[in-house]
Amino acid sequence: MRNIIVKELKDVPIEEKPIEIVERKGLGHPDSLADGIAEAVSKALCKMYMEKFGTILHHNTDQVEVVGGHAYPKFGGGEMVNPIYILLSGRATMQILDKEKNEIIKLPVGTVAVKAAKEYLRKVLRNIDVDKDVIIDCRIGQGSVDLVDVFERQKNKIPLANDTSFGVGYAPLSITEKLVLETERLLNSEETKKEIPALGEDIKVMGLRNGKKISLTIAAAIIDKYVRDIDEYKKVIEKIREKVEKLAEEIAKGYEVEIFINTADDYDRGVVYLTVTGTSAEMGDDGSVGRGNRVNGLITPFRPMSMEAASGKNPVNHVGKIYNILANLIANDISKLEGVKECYVRILSQIGKPINEPKALDIELILEEGYKIEDIEKKAKEIANKWLDNILEVQKMIIEGKVNTF
Repeated sequence: MRNIIVKELKDVPIEEKPIEIVERKGLGHPDSLADGIAEAVSKALCKMYMEKFGTILHHNTDQVEVVGGHAYPKFGGGEMVNPIYILLSGRATMQILDKEKNEIIKLPVGTVAVKAAKEYLRKVLRNIDVDKDVIIDCRIGQGSVDLVDVFERQKNKIPLANDTSFGVGYAPLSITEKLVLETERLLNSEETKKEIPALGEDIKVMGLRNGKKISLTIAAAIIDKYVRDIDEYKKVIEKIREKVEKLAEEIAKGYEVEIFINTADDYDRGVVYLTVTGTSAEMGDDGSVGRGNRVNGLITPFRPMSMEAASGKNPVNHVGKIYNILANLIANDISKLEGVKECYVRILSQIGKPINEPKALDIELILEEGYKIEDIEKKAKEIANKWLDNILEVQKMIIEGKVNTF
């Protein structure tokens, strides 16, 4: 029997608490760039392993560092003078023994990793010359023997956990969380970029809810070649404000929403958030995997969170990745049950044990008035068991990009 615990949480739902803080680091933020590159490299390695061997071999590419470059932005167009440096690190299966031919097959891990990193940067940062403005240094090494052994033992079976770790998830998102998440997604959408080409990809959104009032503080990198002077810059900021205001009217009905954009700007002194490439990584701002958004895309100090860096970890048996995603999937389904206001899920693994048999799966529920935990416990356990029975689907969802890791 799986160790699934369902209990009532005697607490006030997040929407009814007086204060809430929510953050999202956008796709072009240095920390998000590190996350995105790490995940892109993992997916590329998965594809290469599958094509060559029909299975995913051991790897963890969750060690990516973005070291900021140096740029001189100016109205009408500046230039990069020192490239952004990106270090790809971690571990991967770099060679394999062909027992039939008794020969070692070398695998192009470094080549695949660098290509994936470049393709991701070109996809996310529209105004960067990856070949000229970025240095990508691959230092991915061979995986440790003990973890590779755990990986090997799971072939054709339910994978064995490669770590003793835990995952955390909750649902549903609050109004503030939805607004912060969707604000960044809107501003980094293709539609918005066509409408406002001067808007870069490094967009950070910080939300504060105080009672029924929400304050959004947005840091948005503006690309210099699209604005000729301070007046055009101001017009870009106002266009951004109008789009966010419209979104807030749709999502945050019943709330007063105030929007602040690039609050460090000083128009009188001519100090504004201007960039050449659309990311602060060009100006000495550094980034690391796991220092930004959690797997639900947010940073939420008023909710339980895991410190795990999910991006880049292998999707087969690394519970630091799988359990955080799984916890959110389970919480989302349980939160839809009648009588449930909020659901919190925590899943603990034990190294070497099947990942569908966690050491503990804890479910906490804030209930609607008039409902008892006994009314919902059985259904909640059924949902958790269903996901654990189909845990390989989570692996598939990760590989196919159907779930996010940041």
